[in-house]
Amino acid sequence: MQTKYTKEVQQSELEKMSPWRESIKEVIFGTETKMGKLFDIVLIISIICSVIVVMLGSVNKLQLEFSELLFYLEWFFTIFFTIEYGLRLIAVQRPWLYARSFFGIVDFLSIIPTYLSLLFPTIKYMLVIRILRLLRIFRVLKLTAYMGEVQLLMGALKKSSRKIIVFLYTILTLVVVLGSFMYVVEGSESGFTSIPKSMYWAMVTLTTVGYGDIAPQTALGQSIASFIMIMGYGIIAVPTGIYSAELIKTQLPEKISNIACGDCGKIGHDIDAVYCKYCGHFLDE
Repeated sequence: MQTKYTKEVQQSELEKMSPWRESIKEVIFGTETKMGKLFDIVLIISIICSVIVVMLGSVNKLQLEFSELLFYLEWFFTIFFTIEYGLRLIAVQRPWLYARSFFGIVDFLSIIPTYLSLLFPTIKYMLVIRILRLLRIFRVLKLTAYMGEVQLLMGALKKSSRKIIVFLYTILTLVVVLGSFMYVVEGSESGFTSIPKSMYWAMVTLTTVGYGDIAPQTALGQSIASFIMIMGYGIIAVPTGIYSAELIKTQLPEKISNIACGDCGKIGHDIDAVYCKYCGHFLDE
């Protein structure tokens, strides 16, 4: 008896896209064709140039001298990426799946700040998030073998997330207790004017950063600070050990395919995969 999921997959396979959408898909998601390679190279160069434009726009001297040029360049890249994002949605059978994927969200976030800057001017500098789109370079340059390492790291992080959350909760509890205690011991005369500010000092000291903007003045406070510093060195090793242990347990996939799913646009499938492991769509050869 066929399950509902199997029927949906078979129905999706029967829904063939029109030739012009197939052509767009071949250019945008394909890396084997000449046009596909050219498109990806142009895209990567455009991403790098757009990020440089955003960074140069934050320099006051350049902004005053080349404000008009930077403005037009910013909108040129934004319109280009907007058209490209629209074509990606057209090229897949289920656009919503691609829009919810990692690259789909990054693609959207890389264009929306420019439009929001019409209302909130400073938000345009968030366009530097476009640098995340360069992750596609692994697929373009046939470096998909490295996607296995990415999956290994992400898998280990996911498996150790609960332990890390418990660790962070413990740290937060320590910061509250130690910060409150130092507020009582030192008081406003030493710069500990409130419990939140004392908590800030405790966090900076516990992580061994030590900005030096606030420092205890009494002998008792300095003794407590010394204890927190020493304890901080021991605490730093905890999350590293948790993550390393899970990293060892995680098995690395042998081979990763370079084929992008035509339904959701995701990559990172096993070399012998027939269907997408994310949406179940048939993978084109």
